[in-house]
Amino acid sequence: MQRMLRLLLGCWMAAAAGRVSAQEENWPTVSSENCTWIAAPGEVQTRGLRARREAFERTLEFARSMPKTRAAKTVPASELPVRNFIDEEIFARLQAEGVPAAPLAGDEEFLRRVTLDLTGRIPSAAEIRAFVADADPDKRDKAIERLLGSEEFIDKWSLWLGDLFQNAAFAQNRSQQINGRNAFYRWIRNALVEDKSWRDIATEIITASGNNFDAGTAGTNFLIRGFAPMGPAQDTYDLLLVKTATTFLGMGHYDCLLCHNGKYHLDMVSAWGAKVTRLEAQQMAAHFARLTMAARRAATTDYYYRSFDVSERANGFYVLNTNAGNRPNRAPALIDGRTVTNLAPAWRDGKPASGNWRESFVRSMIEDPMFARNYANRLWKAMFNLALAEPVDGLDPARLDPRADPPEGWTYQASHPWLLEKLAEYARSTDFHLKDMLRLMAQSTAYQLSSQYDGEWDMTKAPLFARRIPRRLHAEEIHDAIVKATQLPQPYMVQGFAEPFVWAVQLPDTSEPRSNGTARAFLDAFSRGNRDTLPRTQDGSILMSLNLMNSPFTNNRARATGTSASPYLAALARGGSNEEIVEDMFLTFLSRRPTEYERGVAVKALEKASSAQGRATALEDLAWALMNKIDFLFSY
Repeated sequence: MQRMLRLLLGCWMAAAAGRVSAQEENWPTVSSENCTWIAAPGEVQTRGLRARREAFERTLEFARSMPKTRAAKTVPASELPVRNFIDEEIFARLQAEGVPAAPLAGDEEFLRRVTLDLTGRIPSAAEIRAFVADADPDKRDKAIERLLGSEEFIDKWSLWLGDLFQNAAFAQNRSQQINGRNAFYRWIRNALVEDKSWRDIATEIITASGNNFDAGTAGTNFLIRGFAPMGPAQDTYDLLLVKTATTFLGMGHYDCLLCHNGKYHLDMVSAWGAKVTRLEAQQMAAHFARLTMAARRAATTDYYYRSFDVSERANGFYVLNTNAGNRPNRAPALIDGRTVTNLAPAWRDGKPASGNWRESFVRSMIEDPMFARNYANRLWKAMFNLALAEPVDGLDPARLDPRADPPEGWTYQASHPWLLEKLAEYARSTDFHLKDMLRLMAQSTAYQLSSQYDGEWDMTKAPLFARRIPRRLHAEEIHDAIVKATQLPQPYMVQGFAEPFVWAVQLPDTSEPRSNGTARAFLDAFSRGNRDTLPRTQDGSILMSLNLMNSPFTNNRARATGTSASPYLAALARGGSNEEIVEDMFLTFLSRRPTEYERGVAVKALEKASSAQGRATALEDLAWALMNKIDFLFSY
């Protein structure tokens, strides 16, 4: 347990004996046992490179799996319509590099993509037919607007925020409990329903005081998860800084800096971090030094049992006097010629805190250019499947401002520095409203490029966004695609909610549905993580394939007869021409019409059926095959 917590904090506890102050320029006791950089420098240094390589390889493998007849001819970027500054920046870079772009995606490809990206659902066959037939030149913008205003949009982005804020009932360090998780889940959904700005969301979460089970103060659950057990209070202040700086600034390197100076550790990772001292990081963490989390005393039958009350003390400091815990010793520091033990907070630019320390933290955070850059960068990754600056939680302030050259020996961290800056400025000009940013991105030609590309494709082209980079659907999206296509939902009861959940993307936590082991196992097979020690990933596995092929969740929905048959397949079994059935099934499951080869194979299989039962079996086989095709699993 203690080893897990040390890993969670990002820094192992080293032996206290013989250690000098971490405030000193050189810290000789740092070793591979307490420093991630020394233990695995390549792992730390190449995180951004790995993200680009994974995007390149995912795109390549997906393209190889698609029908060859679907490859699209590339076009000069200069021939593509420029709809906003996103296109100006992306296409200018392509032209400068001499790299052609994919053409615009067809209507079927676009509608599937934007529906999944904005709502987490696939479009119906009827929606696709109507969209393709619509001659309105503004139909794509209108579709985007319709999706942004849908209830499904709330579902999808509640899931995204739930992942980002790590909203989970149970965790290694401190559990929110079912009631806390549910309260935070409802708070997140309400924030989206009310179109609350990212600025207000951040402010309310970080400055919240009250009980974590209460609706009005549910934002305290974010703070509850910042508790660091088995150590002094300073460990908690440190972890709270790491959580907030990573989530809202993209600056996860504070986890390293709170153990030691950046010099000798971040020199090859972060130009900014290499110059930051542990003392400066501790001054940032000191903003949380007056926060208190007290367990509520309540009977086991009481609603507030195992809840926590968060409050702000009137006094207190970040005291440099520890010799135990999850991080190295904290010793008095020399500041302006004075030996300081009681450390007061200061922002990373040296500005001292004023008034309520958490409120001061939020004011400085929102004014910090990194707040808007992080917001824009994370949303770009959610929509384009590769961030402008990778990794999203390892942003380097010294290499992001396009108005200033990066330090000698470094390059800009963002693939398109001016684009990231313009997105950050746009975020501020629209008061950080989520729909405004998503609309801007979805309306751009760059977002609407095809994933099909017949030009040369290598790893250097992935960060140029010359084509659509596919993403494997989240576990919940795959579940819901199967449910929607087969029209066979199975509502899930979740503790604390009176009404059942029909769609997996609506579930409040990645541990649900605990009431249905089959569905839970299916979802877990697709690497949805646990919002604690296991992050959500797009990694593939044999377990995923086996679940798609053999899970009762899949197979029970591929039945065309019987009392538990799919209503959709049962209706097809009762009539219709083979050609019409094949086309409808491809549109329903894959959001596209079949190629001539696929149509021929599927129609031939249906024609072989000599009885009603045989025809039903052929339909079941086709549905199973479509659910196991690669493009069923992707937004592309």
